[in-house]
Amino acid sequence: MISFRHMAVAKSDLGFRLVVLYLLLLLLTGFQNSQGHFNRHVAFFIFGDSLFDSGNNNYIKTTPEFQANFWPYGESYFDPPSGRFSNGRLIPDFIAEFAGLPLIPAYLDPRYHNNGFLYGANFASGGSGVLVETNAGFVVDLKTQLQYFYDLEKRFRKDLGGLKAQQLLSDAVYLFGCGVNDYAVLLSNNQSSHHHQQYVEMVIGNLTDVFKGILEKGGRKIGIATIPPLGCSPIARAQQLGNTCNEELNTLASLHNRALSKKMKELTKQFEGFMCANYDLSTALAKRMRNPSNYGTRSFKVGDTACCGSGPFRGIFSCGGKRGIQEFELCDNPDDYVFFDAPHPSEAASRQFAQLFWDGDSNVTTPYNLKALFQDHPWIRNAKNALNDSLDETVISRLKQFSHMNTMKKRA
Repeated sequence: MISFRHMAVAKSDLGFRLVVLYLLLLLLTGFQNSQGHFNRHVAFFIFGDSLFDSGNNNYIKTTPEFQANFWPYGESYFDPPSGRFSNGRLIPDFIAEFAGLPLIPAYLDPRYHNNGFLYGANFASGGSGVLVETNAGFVVDLKTQLQYFYDLEKRFRKDLGGLKAQQLLSDAVYLFGCGVNDYAVLLSNNQSSHHHQQYVEMVIGNLTDVFKGILEKGGRKIGIATIPPLGCSPIARAQQLGNTCNEELNTLASLHNRALSKKMKELTKQFEGFMCANYDLSTALAKRMRNPSNYGTRSFKVGDTACCGSGPFRGIFSCGGKRGIQEFELCDNPDDYVFFDAPHPSEAASRQFAQLFWDGDSNVTTPYNLKALFQDHPWIRNAKNALNDSLDETVISRLKQFSHMNTMKKRA
């Protein structure tokens, strides 16, 4: 004989289980949604000079010597020119692309001050140095860039709350490209080579203070590019008798890079959880200057001469005609050149440098590359772990918990 009472109970129990399964699916998807907008990516903060400046110098009182917001800058990608010292994008722009982020805005650009900078901010300023004295009055020095970051950190804590702000800062990646202007200014002042080691120590000491300022705010992941061998760049050679390399500038760059490597190792021991990517930009640029045809999808054609400028190697910094010399030459295809203007790489070169910084091996960036820094993020780690778990086992476990709760309810 069929028991309608037992059928009703069975249907009720089946219905309950379906409801539980539905709620569980909502729980699993809702958990991801509840992470919030800022938790789904790693914020990206950028410090440095014209190698990384995305347009901050457009918004300060300075001269065209320290600006690039006029044609032909940006001609390959930005219209109107953004203020980047390139025909297009810079290294940080490509890093952001690889990380799944939008272009990181210049911190001083007023158009972005209402968006919260949750993806990050670019503080870099063309012509700036690690030292406050370098090109003072015309640029945003590194110490001031750090202060801008502090101001933004306070805003995060106010808008997000202490816990979420701390998570954003600790997960973020901090990128640095600076120092070359400090040494260029030193040599322009005809300082004795006897003081070079002391000067390098002073630059590294000030740079370390900025690193510590970020680490003390909870940051733990720093990427930094070595100083390139600009003693053989078009701008340096154009100023030398016989158009030879400025070996003194190259020596200073080498001293700086060795001291930087040593200091990063010390910070790794000093700060728990500290991760760094020290990218050998110096070697990457030197190789392309010497043998341009060995690099690039189409390969570079010219490694010692700029696309835009005047004089020997187009090494006079006249690109755009707004820096005291109106006449300048412009190549037909910037992608053929390692350098776009006298001291700065082309967009094609910057893309290659960024790719090496992103996923290069230990011969290129040590001890980590930037990809490792961006992927060391709780949301990404949890997602990877979830892929390794059996969903069936997880669902069964949750159903058992709900079933036990239902049994307890029935007994009550």
